[in-house]
Amino acid sequence: MNWITTLSAATMILTAGTAIAGATATTTDIEIAAESHDMIWNAVAVDHGRVFVAGPRWTGSKGPSLALIDGHGNARPYLSPQWNGWTPGADNGTAFVNVNAIHLDGKGGLWAVDTGSPEFGGDPLPGAAKLVRIDLATDSVDRVIPLGPAAALAGSYIDDIRFNGDHAYLTDAGRPGLIVLDLRDGSTRRVLEGHGSVTARPDRDIFLDGRPLTGPDGKPLYVHSDPLEVSPDGRWLHYGPLEGPWSRIETRFLDDASLSPDELAAKVEPWANLPPVGGTAMDSNGDLYFADLAANALRKRAADGTVTTLLVSPELHWVDAPFIDTDHVLWLPVPQIDRAALFNGGASQIRWPIRLFRLPLGTRP
Repeated sequence: MNWITTLSAATMILTAGTAIAGATATTTDIEIAAESHDMIWNAVAVDHGRVFVAGPRWTGSKGPSLALIDGHGNARPYLSPQWNGWTPGADNGTAFVNVNAIHLDGKGGLWAVDTGSPEFGGDPLPGAAKLVRIDLATDSVDRVIPLGPAAALAGSYIDDIRFNGDHAYLTDAGRPGLIVLDLRDGSTRRVLEGHGSVTARPDRDIFLDGRPLTGPDGKPLYVHSDPLEVSPDGRWLHYGPLEGPWSRIETRFLDDASLSPDELAAKVEPWANLPPVGGTAMDSNGDLYFADLAANALRKRAADGTVTTLLVSPELHWVDAPFIDTDHVLWLPVPQIDRAALFNGGASQIRWPIRLFRLPLGTRP
């Protein structure tokens, strides 16, 4: 990857004073993998050296919805012009309306989560909320799963996806709940509707640059179920509102459609009191890497609950949706979400370029 450059050590060195209680500060370098002056990416996935990025329209992004980073570090539209060329009035089911997340399924597929609304907080357009699976061997769409009005409700913002055997799980940041997807037949069920574990709490504001993030209405922004991770053994789904705290539930209970809402709710357990996070990635040993928004920090929560600070830098302002590749490299998109015009009275505060970082993690555990 000759297009990767390295940040100066001075930029990314931690000091002991930045570490949180009980954490161990380390010194490390991090690399710039790609930059853009057009596309605002909040998601990344890496497959056999190919780097894919994606981002929602409402950020003010001028680039494609889904892109492949070429050999020169540039974001090139991925798939057909039709998929990246949605305009109002076009077929909502065969183009990306608003991609919020991408993720690999471990079976040769790249999935794109389309919220279905080009506007932040808007209702999904008819037929627009969907999951799109791309066969990476042929670079073609081989499956589209519509998220109809029973899955993507008015006010829904289908946020992210994780896979586990014959099922996948999605969070809804707009209407608090989880969605269970049966990958065999494409059927979906909403679960834990309005439960406390998926609902943002008004006493946990999202702080950046020392002030709470507010929505377009000027009120504090509350983001419901957002980050989620499946444990390496597939037993647990860990999840929570963006603001935290996190809970967990055994996947066997989520997969059991016979359980009543009350029976399922009784299976939820507290898991971790994490701060507001921009995104997370879980390693094969259960280590959880998370972006601490208030501190511009990358931290790691070990399976035993110990938290270590890895990096603190203004360059890490709202890291979103990290990704760990098969070479044990952690990829960190930095979309600066809170600086979008939407949250700043219509005037973008984005500090260009938008960057994608990569951090080698060393020997895989």
